[in-house]
Amino acid sequence: MKLNDLHYNKGARVAAKRVGRGPGSDMGKTAGRGHKGQHARSGGYTKVGFEGGQMPLQRRVPKRGFNSKVPATAELRLDALNRLEGDVSLADLKKQGLVPGHCQAAKVIASGELTAKVNLKNIRVTTGARQAIENAGGSVSE
Repeated sequence: MKLNDLHYNKGARVAAKRVGRGPGSDMGKTAGRGHKGQHARSGGYTKVGFEGGQMPLQRRVPKRGFNSKVPATAELRLDALNRLEGDVSLADLKKQGLVPGHCQAAKVIASGELTAKVNLKNIRVTTGARQAIENAGGSVSE
């Protein structure tokens, strides 16, 4: 094999259409740009969504929805509390990396096994999680 023998596979590289090169090319005369109008001219430019001066669709349709003002609450599995001992607050959970820093509240859900004795302060819990924490010798105060 020599460098001058190397070729692309057949059909791997398709030549670009040569526009505006006469009637025999199928892309002569208007060169695929249609007749007249802004897009037929060189330098014809419109913004995305521009409809020729008509009110664009994204401005005709009313705005919907809202941004919730409810503070971000992180969900926490029971087995994640096994890393902690004693009194646990939201700041402790953030420090351990169990809850993202932007969260303003946390809620423990009953998922997994709890072996550590933890006392949760100002952290919400589900009914099943409360039972599991109390069975492990811990407590929940809100």
